[in-house]
Amino acid sequence: MITHWYPSLRENAFIRAINRFLYSGWYFFAVAALMAMSNLFSLEIVTYWLFLLFAGFSILFADDLFPCIPLACCGYMTFSKQNNPAANVGGTAFSRPEIFGQFVAIIAVIAVLILARIAFEIFVRRNRQKLPALTAGFALLGAAYLLGGAFSPYYEGKTILFGAIQIAALSGFYFLFYYTVNWSRYRLADFALLFTAIGAGMVAETIGMYLTPDVLEAYQNGTFQRGLLNTGWGVYNNVGCIMAMCLPAPFCLAALKKNGWAYNLVGNVYFLALVLTQSRNSILSGIVLYLVCAVLVVVKTKGAERKGNLVVYGAALIALAICAIAMFQKVGDLFDSLVNIGFDDNGRREIYENGMKQFFAFPVFGNGFYQCTAWQFGNLPEGSFLPPRYHDTYVQLLASGGVIAFAAYCFHRVQTIRLVLKKPDTGRLFLGLCVLALILTSIVDCNFFNFGPGLLYACLLAAIERVGGETPQEAPSLPQTAA
Repeated sequence: MITHWYPSLRENAFIRAINRFLYSGWYFFAVAALMAMSNLFSLEIVTYWLFLLFAGFSILFADDLFPCIPLACCGYMTFSKQNNPAANVGGTAFSRPEIFGQFVAIIAVIAVLILARIAFEIFVRRNRQKLPALTAGFALLGAAYLLGGAFSPYYEGKTILFGAIQIAALSGFYFLFYYTVNWSRYRLADFALLFTAIGAGMVAETIGMYLTPDVLEAYQNGTFQRGLLNTGWGVYNNVGCIMAMCLPAPFCLAALKKNGWAYNLVGNVYFLALVLTQSRNSILSGIVLYLVCAVLVVVKTKGAERKGNLVVYGAALIALAICAIAMFQKVGDLFDSLVNIGFDDNGRREIYENGMKQFFAFPVFGNGFYQCTAWQFGNLPEGSFLPPRYHDTYVQLLASGGVIAFAAYCFHRVQTIRLVLKKPDTGRLFLGLCVLALILTSIVDCNFFNFGPGLLYACLLAAIERVGGETPQEAPSLPQTAA
């Protein structure tokens, strides 16, 4: 933005060096590493100051807001268990005025900078492109969320506000990056690399869930339960959802890049991490995704590349068999609570029945977002803004927004499917699987109505729509400079 008025700054050695970093794959992994360290070591404020520096430099000196996309995707997964107010009623770092004040200031500065960049794009660059392809679907879905509970006794400001934040999480970054990123410079493999980096951070956070004192003590005492697995920003089901959304990314690179077998190895590690989340829903979804990815990788590669990937899959099966035999007892103890619960619905039948009763009571606009009373999943603090939800996308839509919300969602979903299948090249199919991961894991969970996954969803849809295709094994690297 500043370089528009002071073009000589483009040649400044320091600015060029920072831009080279921000437009490199190393930056993806740096942001993901900060995300993981923030979560594991309660370094939120340090991380947010660094995020502010990255975002501020990108907004002021970079050609577009592409370097802000990793920040948008990773920000939600930075909160630590130690600073979760629901788990630490005695107070957290954010309970201290000086820390909370810094957090608010950082968010405010980033918001002001983004608004300034939007104004610059509109009024200075005259960046007035056509409306994005998903505009109608998001508009209808947003209107349905805002009207959820209309003409019922439960329609109030709180449910309207929740609906507004919900649609903003799902679509805000989609619209922001649609207009502020020079998409012609990037390839779908770049976004596969980004989600591979996020997946690496999620692997670290997944392992971190097992290394907390309460989990280690429970495991040693033989009282371990998967309910102890918590990152601070989410429980094991939430972690499983994000891990599932990252799973197709390394397999995409395995299909597109030379020596793709190395990325295939990474994908298998991610699948193992997904299993370690012990989220039944995510594991089942992950199995489907893994099998589809394996078929696509084999079909989309040829010659030595295909043989290398087949060797990896064969080695993964052998390694799995050896571990299952050699470590049967230890693995059994670790997954004991998961095995014991089996196919028990964990109260979902009751909550679905309750949701459908509420739908039939108010079938047109539903009863809003705060009437899920059959059973409250999780340990939401009393008076929490985040309401208990129905743990199924479709029951949630019908109960909270009636047939209006359900129809709007179906229209939006048709648009997203068309977006992926309109140009079904390799990269677009794999990123479509990242989106599918959220949809699948939301069939018996409430991931689609959590704010965090929506941020990744919005960025993925923007990339799928705007980025051009690529020929396998010819996917270019990220641009190394920004004007």
